[in-house]
Amino acid sequence: MIDHRAMEDVAALLREAAAAEILPRFRRLDAAAIRRKSSALDLVTDADEAAERHITAGLHRRFPGCLVVGEEACAADPALLGRLGSVPLCFVVDPVDGTSNFAAGLPLFGVLCAAIVNGEVAASWLLDPIAGDCAMALRGEGAWGISLDGARHDLRLGPAPALPQMLGAIAWGFMAPERRARVLPRLEKLAGVLSLRCAAHEWRLAATGHLGVLVYNRLLPWDHAAGWLLHREAGGHSARFDGSAYTPLESTGGIVAAPSRDAWRELMDALAI
Repeated sequence: MIDHRAMEDVAALLREAAAAEILPRFRRLDAAAIRRKSSALDLVTDADEAAERHITAGLHRRFPGCLVVGEEACAADPALLGRLGSVPLCFVVDPVDGTSNFAAGLPLFGVLCAAIVNGEVAASWLLDPIAGDCAMALRGEGAWGISLDGARHDLRLGPAPALPQMLGAIAWGFMAPERRARVLPRLEKLAGVLSLRCAAHEWRLAATGHLGVLVYNRLLPWDHAAGWLLHREAGGHSARFDGSAYTPLESTGGIVAAPSRDAWRELMDALAI
């Protein structure tokens, strides 16, 4: 259903949407083009909405009959998320991941897309609109990056570093208070902790070995399905807080990603997650 030609076509569509709808608005948004959703940290802009419309229309043309579950469409119709596992082919789309950065004029945002086939993540795309390169993964066939000039490089993680040499992106904002109280004092066991406010870039850094650990509590599929597959196909290991496998059909239960299964176990113990 998703082959290498389809991978190229979707990457081209995401670049097209970024060029037409996202980059022309970057650092050119007036106050009326930026709106709050659930909080001051949860924003939507004209670029998010226009890019999602562009991508949705393109996916429907390329894959007739598919379901597209976009972040902004779900904000308008939350019931759409419940259809994710009920169709043979679905795409989940975050048109501007890192909207707060985008709205602030910080060039640290991405476009995320994942293909869900019969309830499982089958392919993923993580586009950096600023650099123009796209990281991609096809289930069972590896992960790779394509630069704007067409050059390809495979993504494959090396041996896991020791815990004190690991950098982590740790999102604790949605953690239950008791878990947060356990985890935060233990973060000193890592080399450092950061938050880019952009899952697209955090997952890419993990898939290229520049981040050793990711911890997320909330698992909305447009935020994490694409990055999860990229990291897995690059050789990484991730699982939910209880050790069960990640699925795009569940948005709770948290996730921890590490370079290997052994490193994952060590991190779970060390951070008392």
